[in-house]
Amino acid sequence: MKPVYAITLFCIITVLIACAGCAGTAPRTTTPASVAVTTTAPQAPVPTQYPGALDLNQETPFGIAGTNGTATVYRAEIRPTYSWASPSYNSPHEQQEAGSSLLATQHGYNTEKPKDVNTFLFVYVRLANTGSERMVVPSPNQFVVDYNGKTYSYSSVRGSDVTVSNVRVTQYDYQIGRGGVAGSIAPGPSNAADGFLIYEVPASLDLSKAYLVITLDPGHQAAWKLG
Repeated sequence: MKPVYAITLFCIITVLIACAGCAGTAPRTTTPASVAVTTTAPQAPVPTQYPGALDLNQETPFGIAGTNGTATVYRAEIRPTYSWASPSYNSPHEQQEAGSSLLATQHGYNTEKPKDVNTFLFVYVRLANTGSERMVVPSPNQFVVDYNGKTYSYSSVRGSDVTVSNVRVTQYDYQIGRGGVAGSIAPGPSNAADGFLIYEVPASLDLSKAYLVITLDPGHQAAWKLG
């Protein structure tokens, strides 16, 4: 065989082998990577502790057995401390009975301080008798502050003659006759029990999430939003 034919044949064979290799190779395909899709379920609304809670200054009626009245919570304020005076406590006799270690009898205002990380919450209430007969009204123990699912009872001042600085009214229970025990009020707006109750609460308390809850009579409980 002549050299030129041999070279030509070799080239043809090489090309055929290359083409055969190309024909036998499957084309590569790429599968797109799966993309993880995260969906966030809509959050259920947080249920309101007292869905029918009243705003400050809103009245609600109450009463049984033919006696009728109205109740309202008209103000709430936070006080880190408060100053108070009492003629009886400031007397030498009362201070001696209280075991005061003061060097001399103190007159004027005293400063009340809460426990660490606490503060004072003053809540102002007004209960009026709208009927024609004297009516029994709730004791202060039936007025409870509810905050974040925890309840707080009121803290009483020392006596009926206590006055608190910059507060024009006295403690509610001393206006119903028996200082802490259920009492009564006569008919008429001028006889309304208009006073304050003091609660020692966490210093972090948010008034917009706090309520004053009152058991007004055996069949009626009411709640007020404090902020």
